[in-house]
Amino acid sequence: MVFTIITKISLKEKQLLYIVVALKPEAQAFIDKFKLQKSKLSGFSLFYNTEVKLIISGIGQSRARVATQTLINQFDITDDDIYLNIGICAADAKYEIGTLLEIGGVVYENTKYRFSLKKLEILCSDIAVTTTLFSIVDMESFGFYDAVIHNPAIKKFHILKVVSDHFEPKKVTKEKTKMLIFNQINAINEILKK
Repeated sequence: MVFTIITKISLKEKQLLYIVVALKPEAQAFIDKFKLQKSKLSGFSLFYNTEVKLIISGIGQSRARVATQTLINQFDITDDDIYLNIGICAADAKYEIGTLLEIGGVVYENTKYRFSLKKLEILCSDIAVTTTLFSIVDMESFGFYDAVIHNPAIKKFHILKVVSDHFEPKKVTKEKTKMLIFNQINAINEILKK
């Protein structure tokens, strides 16, 4: 089963998938599914196999930027490689808990960065948000976006978020986070194949 899923993600023989997550529970679904081995890379936890490289950035856009740039600096990038930022987010109640959202724009410090008009927009905040200031909110998307957009070698990237709460961050547990991401693995795979 794992082999089948990996071959679906690897559309081309030498294509690699680079994943940036903030938290270990977000990573755990991928670690389990793809049987990733653990290592260290410039102070970050790195999990890998021959086709997937996953780095845990820690919380916040600046950490996500540094972790993403660390991956970019460490590995040779081909036109076929995919960079993915996946994690949980808060969203207003029109999005059910567990919904997978495709992000096409990031708002950070009152500036909009649009990279796909057909996808949703997310507010990247430097602090946990407990009120509905914006429809979808996370803390890492801008850091990831800022790193990948400044590297012309990266042709394919995605920001995907799974709704974990309706602006109630204290209700989010490690187990719930792992389950929310794991439940969307097949849907994530389908998006990456496009």
